[in-house]
Amino acid sequence: MKKKNKILAGLASLTLAVALVGCGTKEDSKDTGKANNEDKIVVGVTSGPHEQIAEVAAKVAKENGLEVEVKSFSDYVLPNTSLAEGDLDANSYQHKPFLDTFNKDHNTDLVPVGKTILNPMGIYSEKYKSFDEIPDGATFGLPNDPTNGARALFVLQEAGYIKLKDGADLTASIRDVEENKKNLKFIELEAAQIPKQLSEVDVAAINTNFALDAGINPKEDSILLESTDSPYVNYIVVRAENKDDPTIKKFVEAYQSDEVRKFIEEEFKGSVIPSW
Repeated sequence: MKKKNKILAGLASLTLAVALVGCGTKEDSKDTGKANNEDKIVVGVTSGPHEQIAEVAAKVAKENGLEVEVKSFSDYVLPNTSLAEGDLDANSYQHKPFLDTFNKDHNTDLVPVGKTILNPMGIYSEKYKSFDEIPDGATFGLPNDPTNGARALFVLQEAGYIKLKDGADLTASIRDVEENKKNLKFIELEAAQIPKQLSEVDVAAINTNFALDAGINPKEDSILLESTDSPYVNYIVVRAENKDDPTIKKFVEAYQSDEVRKFIEEEFKGSVIPSW
């Protein structure tokens, strides 16, 4: 009987050891520099074009043996914090100036691994049909995050309506406005809420994904539109230790496929531009 008990105890210990070895954790995946599962990844996006395009890329990836779960977020911060914490394997929604600022502010090490699209920022008004019609002292809704606020200011400068101080970079703010031909009164607002608040200001800058969500067509409805010669191209982003993961590379290839390019061109008709 004692011998039998010893055998049973040994088998129980072996079973427990096997179970513990088989149960990976987020930390395990980070330590090895691999995505959570060789045949599946989770990709974070913001709702709108990024989500639509990622869903098409996921279908292409599936045909090549990679399952992609697309997880949608309603703001610009959570897709990065979730990636940094290991809840996502990648995300696709941001340009590099925003990523650089996020890494600096949050002490994270997230890196771009593949270009995706350009969402040209538009300037909109429900009251005026052109920017020249806008009166002196008009209110201007500006995104309150540093990179997109600066982006809007550079659109205004490119069109000749303001001038920024020499040396103003991609994190420029309203404090860097040196000349303001129309004496615009800048009101900083949360980017996602600007479409809903457009009627409350004379004019506003709106990111393309939020514009499209609100039924606004950047190409047709904007009174100013960012040029295609822009540093604000978007990227697929991962944790640094996963940048060489084969599953990540497979997803990038799926995203940068002819099928995805065709979908973007047909679906968005110039409001969203493939950038690879």
